[in-house]
Amino acid sequence: MQKRHFQYSGWSKGLFSELVSVQGPGRLLFLSGIGAEDGGDQPGVIHHPGDVYRQTRLAYEKASHVLAKHDATLADVAKVSAYLLDVREAQNYHRARAEAFTGITDLPAHTFLFINNLAWPDMLVEVDLTAVIAG
Repeated sequence: MQKRHFQYSGWSKGLFSELVSVQGPGRLLFLSGIGAEDGGDQPGVIHHPGDVYRQTRLAYEKASHVLAKHDATLADVAKVSAYLLDVREAQNYHRARAEAFTGITDLPAHTFLFINNLAWPDMLVEVDLTAVIAG
């Protein structure tokens, strides 16, 4: 399997790949939206209310743990869609995302959307990831 990353605009270098091409046999992993919700049995329990940075860090940590259960890492992520409630918090989101992908040179394609509501009242950010692994 071959995964290639492409950049066409100068401003996006180091932020995200504008296109990720995958060729050959591989396995796709589609992660449902992940936020700062607790992993227990009670729905709607959100960690770090009011803190986009910490909610984003937790979301990417949770994604990393889910990927590991399937022999994948954040380096295997080809596409991220992120949903944020407050445009004024974009810098906090981007700081946490950059930390999550530290050391990964080929960053995934990334769509960043500002929306009105998420699944739970205290949820401020949600990420949706697609990963590609060999075999």
